[in-house]
Amino acid sequence: MIYIYVTLVYVLILVAIIVYKSRQVKTEEDFIVAGRGVPVYLLVGTLITTWIGSGSLFGTAGLTFRTGFSELWFSMGAWIGILIVYFIAARVRKISQYTLTDILEKRYSPIARLLGTITIILAYVMIAGYQFKGGGRLFSILTEGAIDTQTGTLITFLVIILFTALAGMISIVSIDIFNGIIMLLAIIITLPVLLIQQGGWANIAAKIAETHPDHLSLTEGHPIYWYLGILLPTLLLLLSESSMYQKFSSAKDEKSAKRAVFGMFTGVVLIEFLMCAIAVIGFSIYMNDPRFINPDGSINAGMSEEIILRIGFEQVSPIIGSLLFAGGVAIILSTGNTFLMVASTNISRDIFEKYFFKDLDSKKKILLQRISIVFLGLMAYLIITQFTTILEMAFISYTMIGASLAPALLASFFWKRVTRQGGIASIASGMITVFVISLLNQVYETSPVDWGFLQFPFDTDLIAIPSLIVSLTFLILVSLMTPPSKKEVIDPFFDSE
Repeated sequence: MIYIYVTLVYVLILVAIIVYKSRQVKTEEDFIVAGRGVPVYLLVGTLITTWIGSGSLFGTAGLTFRTGFSELWFSMGAWIGILIVYFIAARVRKISQYTLTDILEKRYSPIARLLGTITIILAYVMIAGYQFKGGGRLFSILTEGAIDTQTGTLITFLVIILFTALAGMISIVSIDIFNGIIMLLAIIITLPVLLIQQGGWANIAAKIAETHPDHLSLTEGHPIYWYLGILLPTLLLLLSESSMYQKFSSAKDEKSAKRAVFGMFTGVVLIEFLMCAIAVIGFSIYMNDPRFINPDGSINAGMSEEIILRIGFEQVSPIIGSLLFAGGVAIILSTGNTFLMVASTNISRDIFEKYFFKDLDSKKKILLQRISIVFLGLMAYLIITQFTTILEMAFISYTMIGASLAPALLASFFWKRVTRQGGIASIASGMITVFVISLLNQVYETSPVDWGFLQFPFDTDLIAIPSLIVSLTFLILVSLMTPPSKKEVIDPFFDSE
C-alpha cells in the first residue's frame, strides 16, 4: 500500500501547487509563456521533464529491453539536437514570439504557419495520448490490476486535462522543478541498488552474454541503416520541438535561455543513460520470465515497456519503489501537460483566433485555450486506441514533427538562401510522407506487400529516413528555383547581437 499512498500524496501536492498558481493567471501571456519571467533553474527543470516523458519511461525502456545498449542511438539523437539548439536558443528568445509557428510565419508566410500548426496538433495530440496510455499502465501495476489499464488511462486523462487547463504554462514550469528532482532521485538511487542486488555489473553482463551478447554493444546486431533510423526521430523532434521554443520565450532573457539549454543537455544525458542501464539490468532479471517472452521466443513488446515500473514494484524496497512510481507520475504529468498546452496554443491562436474569433479580450482568449485543451485531450484519448505500443506512437509522432518542421526551421537560422516557397514545400512534403506511410501500414497490416524497393507494413523504426529525404529534397530544390528572401526577412534570424 505504501506505493499507492506515496503516489497519491505526491499528486495531491502537485494539485495544491497548480490551484495556487492558477490564481496568478491574469493575461494570455501568463497562460502561454508564464509572463516571460521564468528563471534558469525553473526553465532547466521544465525542459528536462518535458523531454523525459512516457516515451522514455515506457517506449525507450522497452526498446532497451529488446535491443540493449543499442537503444542509446535513439537517445543520442536528442543529445545532438540539444547541442544544436544551444546555438539558436538566444536568437529564439530575442525574436520573442509565442510559438514555433510564429517563427515559421515570420520567416516564411502564414501558409507555413498553418501547415506547421496542423503538423504540431496531429503529432502532439498523439504524444499527449500516449502519456494517458502510460498512466494507465502505471495505475494497473500500482494497484496490481485492481484498476485496469483502461480505467487508469481515463484517470490519467482527467488529471492531465485538469492540470493543464487550470494554469497553463505557469502550472507547468511551477511543478516541473519538483518533478525533475523526484525523477532524478528515483533513477539515481535505483541503479546502484539493482547492481548490488544482482551481484555487480560483471555478473549481470556475463548472464546477458550467454544468450544475447548484442545487448551489451552499441554497434552490433543491426544493419547501419537501423541506427540511422532510430537516431533521426529524436534528433529531428528535438530540433523542432515546439514546446521548447515556447519555453525559450518564457525565459527571463536571452542569456537565461542559452544557459537553460546547457542544463537541459546535462540532465537529459544523465537521466537517459541511467534509464537505459536500469532497463538492461531488467532484461537480465526478466529474460526468461513468461510475462516478457512470447511462446515463440520473441519479446513481448507491450510488456517490455513496463520494465522500469516492474523493477520498482518487484525488485527494490517499497521506499525506493515508491520514489520510482512518484517519478513515473512526474514524467507522465509533466509531458502530458506540456504537449497539450502547446497543441492548444497552436489551435487557439493559429486557427480559432486567426480565422473565427478575432478581437477577443485576454480573458476570452484564455477561456478559448482552455476549451481547446479539453477538445484536444479528447482527441488524444480516442487516438490511442489505434496503437499497441507507446514506442510505435513515439516514432510516428516524432517523425511527423521532425521531418516536417526541422529542415525548414533550421534553414531559417542557418541558410540565408532558403525561400518562402521552399519552406512551405518542405513542411507539406514531410507531413504528407509520414501520413501516407502510416496509412499504408494500416491498409496492409494483415496482408503485407513487397514492391521490391518498398515493403508494407513499413518498419516504423525507419520511418524517419524516407520522410527526411523527401522534406530536404523539396526544401533545397524549391528554394534554389525561387527568388531569394528579402533582407528584412532574413536579418532577425542571423543577428544574434
